[in-house]
Amino acid sequence: LNDNPSHYKITLSGTVKSPKINFDPPFLMLMPVPLDVKTETTINIIPQDYLRQSRIQVELPELELEDGDRICPFSVLFPEGQDIVLSSDGTNKELICHISFRSSKPVSFSGDMFFTDKEQN
Repeated sequence: LNDNPSHYKITLSGTVKSPKINFDPPFLMLMPVPLDVKTETTINIIPQDYLRQSRIQVELPELELEDGDRICPFSVLFPEGQDIVLSSDGTNKELICHISFRSSKPVSFSGDMFFTDKEQN
């Protein structure tokens, strides 16, 4: 540049894409079952715009019963793993998640389960 920066001008522009997770189906309704009987369903987790590997964590709700006891009747299983991986074509592979519910005491629940990556997105 020879101490004359006015001859060279560089303009950069870009778009920042934040990683996100979508779900199929977008909400979940489990059927009522008798006490101590498991009900379960499968959801697909669809990661988008992850440029490096990450791992999905799940925060399951703890429920308070009428007698004051606290239970966590939900469980999750990732049969093919919890890692978000970048494919060679630049896309992220979907993750399969089995969600199940079982309770030995009567309970109903409407609320959220939180799925986060290692950066708390």
